[in-house]
Amino acid sequence: MREYHIESLDHGMVEAINHKIDNLNKPKGSLGFLEALARQTCLIQRTLCPTLIHPCHLLMGGDHGIERHGVSKSPREVTWQQMINFSKGGGGVNMFCRQHHFDLRIIDMGVDHDLTACPGILNHKIDWGTKDFMEGPAMSEEQFEQALATGAELVDQCHSEGCNVICIGEMGIANTSPSSIWVSVLCNTPLDICVGAGSGLDRDGVRRKYELLKQAQDHFLSVYGKEDVPFLLRYFGGFEMVGAIGAMLRAAEKRMIILVDGFIMSACMLGASALYPQVLDYAVFGHCGSEPGHRLLISHLGVRPILQLDLCLGEGTGALCAYPILESAVRMINEMNNFENANITKYF
Repeated sequence: MREYHIESLDHGMVEAINHKIDNLNKPKGSLGFLEALARQTCLIQRTLCPTLIHPCHLLMGGDHGIERHGVSKSPREVTWQQMINFSKGGGGVNMFCRQHHFDLRIIDMGVDHDLTACPGILNHKIDWGTKDFMEGPAMSEEQFEQALATGAELVDQCHSEGCNVICIGEMGIANTSPSSIWVSVLCNTPLDICVGAGSGLDRDGVRRKYELLKQAQDHFLSVYGKEDVPFLLRYFGGFEMVGAIGAMLRAAEKRMIILVDGFIMSACMLGASALYPQVLDYAVFGHCGSEPGHRLLISHLGVRPILQLDLCLGEGTGALCAYPILESAVRMINEMNNFENANITKYF
């Protein structure tokens, strides 16, 4: 795979950032996590006066061969039906993008349906869904590289328009299955605590899903091991998921803020960080959802999500809901007066 050049954040600015935050007219530390978000944003942008410009949301769609085994409550056709719904403005992702003024781009990365006649959907179809990873790799090496490159190109387009905040969402029935395996392998934790209900499986359905995924994971580890991270990602991943990884890595190269959504997108960030650990410096985790694997992943990475609303819709909705909190953090450091200008006694 191509090489990404991602700089670790230079913490030489931390003292100056802390000085500015601590001199705002408030008790020291009284705005809690907002202060941490402001500090991270300053470090990403290398400034004491950060800005959020032209936020963009990439909604990537793709189908999965593993869906044929009944690992999802939702049928396969829901992927393309929802993609069309998004293109008409009727999804949850549309509502939140409108509310928070995000430029939404809907991308067909590998949906098992012809969407070329649908205005508003960008055609980057790699294939008509991935292969069944019970039988071998979900995608070829060439398809893996194409998905990464497409994600990067989409970010380049947003960046060229002035965007410095990128949010990524997904639509792909059964994509909690590859996510669960990625989390289990990359976090070195048992698969059974990574597998959840997805779009609504009952207890027996979750058990069947686990047994199937365990069979696939055991076969992979016994034959290939877990040292080759790119191979792990392409063996199980979806085109929309690998596209998201490419977008995340490119956004970090461009020193953009990356808003990370729920279980699927957090699993993609986990995969991206397994390749380039410094990408986490640019990640703002929007929320922690109800999937057990998501909570485990958040704990493993040692990150703090902004929200915890038990969301499990996907599409990037949790990250979009969290955006106003990030905006508040930026407004805090830019718009609050300081003790000296406000003629208030600094008492600490």
